[in-house]
Amino acid sequence: MPELADLLPMLAVLLVIGAFAGVVGGLLGVGGGIVLVPAFFYAFGHLGYGGDQLMQVCVATSMATIVITSLRSVSAHNKRGAVDWEVLKTWGPALVIAAAVGTFVAGKVSSMTLQAVFGALAGLAGLWMAFGRDAWRLGDKMPGQPVRSLLAGAVGFFSAMMGIGGGTFGVPLMTLYGLPIHRAVATASGFGVLIAVPSVLGFLLLPVADAPPYTIGAVNLPAFLVVIGTTLMTTPLGVRLAHAMNPKPLKRAFAVFLTLVALNMLRKVLGW
Repeated sequence: MPELADLLPMLAVLLVIGAFAGVVGGLLGVGGGIVLVPAFFYAFGHLGYGGDQLMQVCVATSMATIVITSLRSVSAHNKRGAVDWEVLKTWGPALVIAAAVGTFVAGKVSSMTLQAVFGALAGLAGLWMAFGRDAWRLGDKMPGQPVRSLLAGAVGFFSAMMGIGGGTFGVPLMTLYGLPIHRAVATASGFGVLIAVPSVLGFLLLPVADAPPYTIGAVNLPAFLVVIGTTLMTTPLGVRLAHAMNPKPLKRAFAVFLTLVALNMLRKVLGW
């Protein structure tokens, strides 16, 4: 049983992480996972919880939070009639299967491999946020099969490997095929549920050595509970800030921040 003196610093750091993720998510409309995974990684590492599977704990715990936040988000979007259920139905099977495969692979590879995957893809996401344009198009309508399933499979697989919901990849992809941005964001919230549920079920069965206290499988319960509680409180603050100021320069600033975080993770992988 860990001592209270060991748990308090971890809980304090988790409160800060959850508050930051909630504000950023509400302010910029980005998924929490893209913030939580590197935050968990650096926090747990500096608190002395290392091990060869630390990144798996970060990815799994982020996914557990996404189950709750995505359910809440898709429900809210659905009340406004913004969710494209046809897209969810046709993308859903590939998302679920690919997420399960991605979770299996994530459990088998090294923590350093997951760091490399996260760093590379988060860097690309940061560049898209900085330089992507709403007018860019790959087509005027959503692609048919088998292209749609291949795209959904890629979104599900890499999202599970990174510990993020489907919005980071799904929103740009759907807008590139002509889906309006607000409808794409609403529909991608449903991607999060389809990706996170099979991922968390898989990660709960993954044994992890040298994990932080109260970790079941690869999911750290204190991090999950604290982050869920704080993000639910701070996300509305981020939404209010988004309506009170111009979010575009803040989004560019976050893109720079995300790119730097990704490059730093890649630097650690390369041993620099």
